[in-house]
Amino acid sequence: MLTDPQVWITLVTLSAIEIVLGIDNLVFISIAVSKLPYAQREKARKFGIAVACITRIALLLTLAWLAGLTSDLFRLFGQGISVRDLVLIVGGAFLVVKGSMEIKDLIAGEAESEDVHAKPAASFLAVIAQIAVIDIVFSLDSVIAAVGMANHTPVMVAAILLAVGVMLLAARPLGHFIDTNPTIKMLALAFIVLVGAYLIADGFELHIPKGYIYGAMGFSAAVECLNLWARRNAQRRLLPE
Repeated sequence: MLTDPQVWITLVTLSAIEIVLGIDNLVFISIAVSKLPYAQREKARKFGIAVACITRIALLLTLAWLAGLTSDLFRLFGQGISVRDLVLIVGGAFLVVKGSMEIKDLIAGEAESEDVHAKPAASFLAVIAQIAVIDIVFSLDSVIAAVGMANHTPVMVAAILLAVGVMLLAARPLGHFIDTNPTIKMLALAFIVLVGAYLIADGFELHIPKGYIYGAMGFSAAVECLNLWARRNAQRRLLPE
């Protein structure tokens, strides 16, 4: 598996999606830990992210197991539908709807989240529990994308561990970079919609070669890098000498 180039491409792609979409989780985590005394906040942030990593992997393994059930449950329009197909179709529809709604909010300029932690946390453990629940809810899209894009569970788990590691080490600068370059998140959400459409098609036995998906993602990412480069040069020219 380590000598398969597609495995490495999948790992890099999933890790990037996990990292970019995980920034939302960091916002909610910051809100949650703000209810604690200042001295406990950094500890709660790191411990909470570690616990959230475990819950995310458990969610991933559950969905991957369901996606492995290929016996037909019923037939629809002459086509057999298995548990795997249902997971792909429902999960793909979720990605398309969630990604589209997030894109709509970004275009409209609306707030991405509300302060769902208005009440003070009862204790350190209560904050950790909040972080774990938040991560399950807001990582569902990236986990479903991982299940649909990767054929090997170790690759999916490795992508999650890499993303969590980056979140622990570079949460602040990474969040600032994405905040100052919102088109990065728009690109990640577009990838989510693309993966959702791919999963729906795969659920209905319309198999699309993954090379087409990776090619489209790679080309879009290259164009975005050129945009960021051009924007940075334009900003430098506007600065007074």
